[in-house]
Amino acid sequence: MENKYMSIGKFAKINHITVNTLRLYDQMDLLNPSYVDEESGYRYYRMCQNARLDLITYMKELGMSLKEIKELLDQEDLNLIEAVLIKKRQAINDELAALKRKKAAVNRTIYSLERYRKSPRAGTLTTEFIDERHYYEKTVSRNFYDYDYATYEEILKEFKDQLIKAHLPQVYYCNVGTFLSKENFLKQHFETYRSFIFVDENFPDQQNVKTLESGMYACIYMDDFNNERDYAKKLLQYCQDNHYEIIGDYLCEVLIEMLFFNHESRNMYLRLQVPIAFPKEA
Repeated sequence: MENKYMSIGKFAKINHITVNTLRLYDQMDLLNPSYVDEESGYRYYRMCQNARLDLITYMKELGMSLKEIKELLDQEDLNLIEAVLIKKRQAINDELAALKRKKAAVNRTIYSLERYRKSPRAGTLTTEFIDERHYYEKTVSRNFYDYDYATYEEILKEFKDQLIKAHLPQVYYCNVGTFLSKENFLKQHFETYRSFIFVDENFPDQQNVKTLESGMYACIYMDDFNNERDYAKKLLQYCQDNHYEIIGDYLCEVLIEMLFFNHESRNMYLRLQVPIAFPKEA
């Protein structure tokens, strides 16, 4: 046999692939041996076939399946190859965006755990500067404050269903908070249908994201959402005692849901807060 041929084993070795891979390519008619010995059935290849093998390897690295590669190479249509590559590029971009959201979600959870460990005890009243935040808001059909625990879960489920219907990633469905209008907070009238989640720059529906400006907030920490009315009353009294002007809506922010150790109910650590302005000097 002429020296220009090499065994399937040698061809596989110099290309850093397995013999079984070459046999599969042959079965698929994707890359056939240059010569097959009729008596022994041994497959032989030539060095020039590296070009075809390199192309197959390259297209696999681009995320194409062997079936896709076979169809494209058989048709020998550059326009079709370009169209498939454009589609693959979009799929890769979508995967990257999903990975960014997952990474951000992991970072948020780590941050929430660190913040929880360093947060004050329930009932602590504070005045804090809080950085700008971005949120996504939805209206639900029932008042958040007319509930027992089961109804509260149903309201959260309604909010989640709205996210699913909008094809929004479920990594954002956690720590669902509520807004209460400034007027209702001052009257201690607990009625709201406004729910929200805080989001980041990776959130897909940026056009519907709203912003809470940075500023000073009067806050009280809480570890049982059943105590919210009493704690909100204490928060209002705290503002009045310090002559703070309430300048915006009250919000109940869930800092972390501690579901890691409780299989029966939703344990939460919350921060009730209202934006404030300090009294002007006389």
